[in-house]
Amino acid sequence: MAEAHAKHHDYHLVDPSPWPAVGATSAFILAFGAIMWMHHSFAAAPIVFGVGVIGTLYTFVGWWRDVINEAEFKGDHTRVVQISHRYGMILFIASEVMFFVAWFWAYFNTALFPNEAHEIARSAFTGGMWPPKGIETFDPWHLPLLNTLILLTSGTTVTWAHHALLENDRQGLKWGLILTIALGLTFTCVQAYEYSHAAFHFSGNIYGATFFMATGFHGAHVIIGSIFLIVCLLRALKGHFTPTHHLGFEFAAWYWHFVDVVWLFLFACIYVWGAGAEGAAHAAGAH
Repeated sequence: MAEAHAKHHDYHLVDPSPWPAVGATSAFILAFGAIMWMHHSFAAAPIVFGVGVIGTLYTFVGWWRDVINEAEFKGDHTRVVQISHRYGMILFIASEVMFFVAWFWAYFNTALFPNEAHEIARSAFTGGMWPPKGIETFDPWHLPLLNTLILLTSGTTVTWAHHALLENDRQGLKWGLILTIALGLTFTCVQAYEYSHAAFHFSGNIYGATFFMATGFHGAHVIIGSIFLIVCLLRALKGHFTPTHHLGFEFAAWYWHFVDVVWLFLFACIYVWGAGAEGAAHAAGAH
């Protein structure tokens, strides 16, 4: 009987799992609760939203646990399966690239043509110039530059952790991850401080809307990447990952480098170029 169920191939046939259904249901409840809450439709909307959040987080933990068990203990992640996972992660990062392309497109579509003749309402919002009249932009050479240095440094520490793992240096792996996580959390704190001192708001102006959408979604990706790395650190402390089998950590490193690259474009395009002549003059005066 056991022979009848023996696996004679390198592919992973996934066991029946509740997580797709539980995750989809939880995400629907979360979205429904959030929409009702924002529209003040009924008093229990925050509770519905909270139930959706708890269900979604429960799905994350349960699904990740099952995947880790498949990789570490069941031996389901063969070399053939790992190749498919790599293709999947590459496509996921490609989709994330296009996600940010949309926000850059929204920003440059307005920034390059602030006085577009066919967009009468745009001229009213921008005053025919970019940055729009009355908008005081951030000094790119202050907190934004600090955050750039923090994130670039975190890219070197995660690379150190990766190379340490390839050399089977467990201490180097752990300390590289710890430093990367610390730098990622520092970046988030600095960005939160920066947001709290912004001279413009999200609503009421096109500059604030595009600025906060682009940099805010990047900040969310930094938080997600930090959680990804924290999970990898916990797994490393438990003795997971080997020089030849560390797909979870490899994907976390890929994701973190993607976050680094996106920030470089944000810093160059939105903070430096987007500051305009007034921002450049302010920076020159500060120096």
